[in-house]
Amino acid sequence: MFHTFGYDEKNQSMRIASKVNSDFISHIALIRSFSLGDNLTRVLQAKIPEYPLFPGEPIRYHFLFYMFIGVLEKLGLRIDWALNVPSIIGFFSLLTMIFFLSKTIFKNIAISILSVLFFLFNGSLAFIRFFTINPFSSHSLKDICNNSVFPAFAPWGPGEITAFWNLNIYTNQRHLAGAFGLILLFILTALFLENKPWKKQRPWSIVWGLTLSIFPYFHQPSLLILAIIMLSYWFLFPPLRRYLTVAGLLGIFVVVPQIIGVKHGPSLVNWYPGYLIHDSLNIKHFLSYWWQNLGLHSLIIPIGFLAASVKVKKIFFPFFPIFIISNLLTFAPETAANHKFFNFILIMGNMLTAYTLVLFLKGLLKLNNLLIRFLGFLSLFILSFFLVFSGIIDFFAIKNDDIGLWPDVNSHPLARWALYNTNPYDTILNADYISPISLSGRKIFLGWPYFSWSAGYDTKLRIKIKRDIFEAESVQDQCILLRKYGLSYTVLVSPPEQLDFIPNYSIFLLNGDPVFRTTYGGIEYSVYDTESYCDGV
Repeated sequence: MFHTFGYDEKNQSMRIASKVNSDFISHIALIRSFSLGDNLTRVLQAKIPEYPLFPGEPIRYHFLFYMFIGVLEKLGLRIDWALNVPSIIGFFSLLTMIFFLSKTIFKNIAISILSVLFFLFNGSLAFIRFFTINPFSSHSLKDICNNSVFPAFAPWGPGEITAFWNLNIYTNQRHLAGAFGLILLFILTALFLENKPWKKQRPWSIVWGLTLSIFPYFHQPSLLILAIIMLSYWFLFPPLRRYLTVAGLLGIFVVVPQIIGVKHGPSLVNWYPGYLIHDSLNIKHFLSYWWQNLGLHSLIIPIGFLAASVKVKKIFFPFFPIFIISNLLTFAPETAANHKFFNFILIMGNMLTAYTLVLFLKGLLKLNNLLIRFLGFLSLFILSFFLVFSGIIDFFAIKNDDIGLWPDVNSHPLARWALYNTNPYDTILNADYISPISLSGRKIFLGWPYFSWSAGYDTKLRIKIKRDIFEAESVQDQCILLRKYGLSYTVLVSPPEQLDFIPNYSIFLLNGDPVFRTTYGGIEYSVYDTESYCDGV
C-alpha cells in the first residue's frame, strides 16, 4: 500500500505509482472533499454529499471509506498514512478471513494456506501472453523479476484476460478488500451460529442487520453478494432461518432508504449477457473466455465442489447464482465493473481448488507404487505452479512500477489559491478535466468523465454545458449558465492543447480581469470570479 501511494515531505508532493494513477484522480478528490471541502459538513447536517467531480446531484459512489480517510486527514494525519493504514487493515482482514473461513469449512491448515496463496497469486493464463512478448530463454527468470507491465490487461489491453485478477485491483480500490473481508466474516458467523439456540443467534442477527446499513455507502456490489448469500442460506440452512430473517428485515429497513436517497436517475440494472464478450457471445467463446481468465481453477473448482460433502456444497452454492447473474446482468454503465462479483467468487473458488489438491495429495500418500506416487507428486507440483505463475509475474509488475510525484495542495499555486481564497462549498468551472482544484477539496463542474459516467451520471449533457460556456459568443450567454449551475469561479487554461475544445478567449479578455493568474508546468491558469465577471449582465 505504501509502495503504490506515499508522500514526499520535502517537495510537498504525493508519490503515486503509475498503475494506480488513474483511480487516484477520483479517490483523492473524494478524500479532499471531506477533509478540505464541505462534504463532511453536509453529512453532519444529514444531507447526502456530492460527488466532487460531478456536483449538483447526490453522490452515487460508495464514499464511506474515503469519508473516513478524509476525517483522519482533517484530524491531522498525513494523507498517505490516513489512506494506507485503513487499506492495510482491510487487506489484512481479508487474508485473515480467507484463512480462518477455509480452516473452519475444511478443518485443514494446508487448505487455508493454499487458499491464501491462490488469492495472492492468480491462476489466469496471462503467463502465456508474457512469453509471447518475452520469448522463453535463459534470461526468462531475469525477465520476470524485472517485469513492470501486466502481460494481460483487458478490456484496456489486447487479448481477453482481464486486468482484474492481480493485486493491482486492491491497491487501486482500497475499500474492496475490507468489504470482501466483511462478507467472509458474515459466512463465518453463520457457520458458527448454525447449531446455536435462538437466544445466542438473536444478538448477532441485530448486529449483522445493522452492519448491512453501511454497505450502500461502503461497497454497493458487496451488498448484492450478501443478499444472495443470505437468501440462499435461508433455504439451505433451516436452523439459521430466524437469524437470517431478522437480520434481513432489519437490513432492508436501514438499507432501502439509503438506496432511494442515493439512486436518482435511470436504472443501472441492464440485461447484458456475456460480460465483456457480449458482442461475440456463444458457448464455445464463453468457455474459452473463462478458461483463459481462470486457468486451471475453471476445471478444479467444479471437481472440488462435486467431491465435497453436502454441507460444504451448501456453503458454496450461492456463488454459482452470483456467477450466472454477473454474466447476464450489468449493474453500472461500465460493464467491467462486474469484475467485483467475479473477484469474490474466485476467492471462494480458490478454497475448493485448495481442497481438491489436498484431497489429491492424501490419495497419493496412500499409494504403495513408488513410480505412480512420484508421477502424482510431480503432477501436483506442476498443477500448483501453474495456479500461481501468472500471479507471480503480475506481482513483479506492481513491485517494479514507476513512481511519480503529484504536487499537493500547498505546492500547486492554483490549488493553494483555491484552498485559501474560496469557500469549501464553492463549485468551480474547470476547463481541464484533471484539475488541481480538486486537491483543495473544492468541487469542479466536471472531472474526468469516465469516473462520473461509470457512476451513472449524464456526462454528455455536462460536457455540452461546459463547452457552451467556454465557447459562448457573448458574456450574457456565459453568465446565464454560470448562474444557473451555481458556478462561483471559472478557471481558464492556456494553451488550448490541454483541452478537447478551444475556449473563446476574447470573451474573457474583453469582459473581466482574472482574480488570480499563475503558470505551472507550462500551463497558464486564469481564474474569473462569477460575481464580478457577470456584474451588470
